[in-house]
Amino acid sequence: MANRKSDAPAPTGTSAKTAGAAAAPKTAKTGKTAPATEAPSNGAKAGKTAPSAKAAKAPGASVATAKPGASSVLGDGIGSALSTVAGPAQGEVTAPEGATEAQVRLVRKMAGTDTLARGTPSNPLKAAEHGRDNAVHPQAGVPVDAPDEEVGASTLSEDFASDKVGDGIPEAGENPTNDSLDRVRVDSTGRVLTTNQGVPVGDNQNSLKAGLRGPTLMEDFILREKITHFDHERIPERVVHARGSAAHGYFESYGALDDLTIAAPFEAAGKRTPVFVRFSTVAGERGSADTARDVRGFAVKFYTEQGNWDLVGNNMPVFFIQDAMKFPDLIHAVKPEPHNGMPQAASAHDTFWDFVSLMPESTHMLMWVMSDRAIPRSYRMMQGFGVHTFRLVNAQGEAHFVKFHWTPRAGTHSLVWDEAVKLAGADPDFHRRDLWEAIEAGQYPEWELGLQVFTEEQSEQWSFDILDPTKIVPEELVPIRPVGRMVLTRNPDNFFAETEQVAFCTAHIIPGIDFSNDPLLAGRIHSYLDTQITRLGGANFHEIPINAPIAQVHNNQRDGLHRQAIPRGRVAYEPNSLAGGCPFQAGKSGFVSYPKAIQGEALRGKPERFAEHYAQATLFWQSQSEAEQDHIVGAFRFELTRVQTPAIRQRVLAMLRHVDETLATRLADDLGMDLPAPLPDLLGDSGVGAPVAGAVQPPEVTRSDSLSLLDRPGDGGLWGRRVALLVHEGIDGARVREVHEAVLSAGGVPRYIGHRLGDVSTAEGDVIPVEITLETAPGALWDAVVLPEETDDAPHLSRSAQAVAFVQDQYLHCKPLLVLGHDSALLAAVGAPGSVDEADGDPALFFMDPPATPEDGTDLATVTAFLTSLAGHRRFEREMDPPQR
Repeated sequence: MANRKSDAPAPTGTSAKTAGAAAAPKTAKTGKTAPATEAPSNGAKAGKTAPSAKAAKAPGASVATAKPGASSVLGDGIGSALSTVAGPAQGEVTAPEGATEAQVRLVRKMAGTDTLARGTPSNPLKAAEHGRDNAVHPQAGVPVDAPDEEVGASTLSEDFASDKVGDGIPEAGENPTNDSLDRVRVDSTGRVLTTNQGVPVGDNQNSLKAGLRGPTLMEDFILREKITHFDHERIPERVVHARGSAAHGYFESYGALDDLTIAAPFEAAGKRTPVFVRFSTVAGERGSADTARDVRGFAVKFYTEQGNWDLVGNNMPVFFIQDAMKFPDLIHAVKPEPHNGMPQAASAHDTFWDFVSLMPESTHMLMWVMSDRAIPRSYRMMQGFGVHTFRLVNAQGEAHFVKFHWTPRAGTHSLVWDEAVKLAGADPDFHRRDLWEAIEAGQYPEWELGLQVFTEEQSEQWSFDILDPTKIVPEELVPIRPVGRMVLTRNPDNFFAETEQVAFCTAHIIPGIDFSNDPLLAGRIHSYLDTQITRLGGANFHEIPINAPIAQVHNNQRDGLHRQAIPRGRVAYEPNSLAGGCPFQAGKSGFVSYPKAIQGEALRGKPERFAEHYAQATLFWQSQSEAEQDHIVGAFRFELTRVQTPAIRQRVLAMLRHVDETLATRLADDLGMDLPAPLPDLLGDSGVGAPVAGAVQPPEVTRSDSLSLLDRPGDGGLWGRRVALLVHEGIDGARVREVHEAVLSAGGVPRYIGHRLGDVSTAEGDVIPVEITLETAPGALWDAVVLPEETDDAPHLSRSAQAVAFVQDQYLHCKPLLVLGHDSALLAAVGAPGSVDEADGDPALFFMDPPATPEDGTDLATVTAFLTSLAGHRRFEREMDPPQR
């Protein structure tokens, strides 16, 4: 062991000057070594004095010091004596004659450390570790004071001051991390926006692109940092789309799409591709309610033989922002406000409306979110959209732009707001339960996939930019081409293992499908993958069973957290010869990116056509029915009433004046405000800088019926609609059973509802079992209700507050009601027409003709009319704002 460094004798003959030079610090600016004779610069803040070197010993302490002429056991090699590998030899430690001040301090620190250690020759508490008395009366430790405050320092260079390390020494025995929160509070007033490295951000609105319409560049470190930090803000819950429900199924192609794409799901008529579909809300946390006003996620994972394709979309075809750079800002604005964590799963608060009112590009999406689309009746009854423009590529390498549309067979239907609020309390899992129960009952949800296909040359002629995710392509310009259907046939076996662990990524595409230069899509391509790595514990999330493709996986990726595969052999690289060149690249049979022409220089900005923000918002408003427009006004009114800052309300009104004057005027009246001047028009004389260059092209379409929910009733089937049949003692059992059977035969879900579980006696002398009670399943949970005949002379349920509330909700929510007779005291009790004579003009209120004799059959014509009305969901002719009795 003679060669061990600690056994080597201290070198001799090293001068103090040489030793000092070797230890001299480098300057912060140049990295050059400062002269040994110069004190190192302390980098102190302007106007502050760096602390002096702590040369004085603690009072009363015995410490080795540099004595002139004293013999040093360290010899002249001070640097070696202070090695962090080997300590000094046993004995008195003194500095040699001529040592510098820094060397003296080093020697004193070592001597003081030795003195401090000698103050504890053994563990004074060791004996107290044993026995019960010591266990219940533990002894305090025995501290020993250091002979010098420098003994406890990590480094003697701690008196160096700078803006980063500070300009002082912490007080002895103090932990500044336990001070008040003042030490970490941040206020950004008057400060410019920076990256996490403190770099000022010149443009926080746009990602870096190769030309205004070019692809987003990977070198955009600002975008990557912003999105990456956002992706990792929640662990393990998803930052967005946390609240969801999913199911297995299949996609069946109507026919080959060889003219458009080589994508596997579209290869032949009748071909079925397994899918896993997850529906979700966006803003709410995992434990939030299903029926919040929000965008709904609509994500489909196709398990193809070419690999997994994830079509990750929403139930709305547009979005709030045009560039992924703004996505963290949007979600931070709509999430609960950070100072109090409220409100949960709601946009009705100041920060959201402050943000969107300063981002006029959000106007179109706001019209969708304030419409009934944001409160769907069921996941089974909402559309889905790919949102972005994608490319389809065929075998000849020819590309077409495409928009993806999912249309539900059950029709596109919604809740009304009062209903949604009550459902959140009665059953926060309403949508999740509806999907699960429909599949369990064999009422398999079904959607048709349609494509809008167009060329780049076509799109160049339109008034809007197809790379702008705040715009739709109206169906009047490009009709939807049906290409297949999707059916969900199986519920998951385990919610966590499948629904919670499934990982959708917009980056997951297959040959025949490619991206466009949509700047929001570019950010999602990075963001989703990055999010899954954090949320699911590493880069091997693709090996979790629900995420694993049915296609074979062979590559040279190795190791990482939670690795499941066990690769054989010694080769993990390509090219290679030791594995025969395997796995080898596929060439033309594999994924080949469409060769897009890249234009322009790298810059941050938007194309001129992105500057038009209102035309399609106006299109949406003008395409709605009168009832739907009323709902939009009501939604804006509710949301802005919850906003506490009047200036934000005023700004939203100023924005909506560009959409429609009637909308803005009605909303201003409801808010008790005067109409403000419109927001500056970026395309005209805005009064704020020069208008955006380029002529304003008028919109091609000013009304599109397909944007109205009423234009999408579905195929007329009941598709699992829930029908409540209210029962009580003495009810006409024969008629209620016949209606029950008719609802069931039509595909609905009829249930007997009463005050208590158990049987109720019928007029015929038999019983009907009560399946659900009025208190556990209030009126908002049902699509329609069947009422027994009640007269003033023989009231039953009309005296029940629960039954009255149940029917009142059904009536005010414009749902169909069927009375098993000509009179209903229960209807009269809620302020509705109580008899057949009073019901004229209400298209969703039905009274059955009672049988003239016991032998007469049920009035099936009225039952059929009731079921037809139920298939249409609800009739808004009955609606009043505010509701009245």
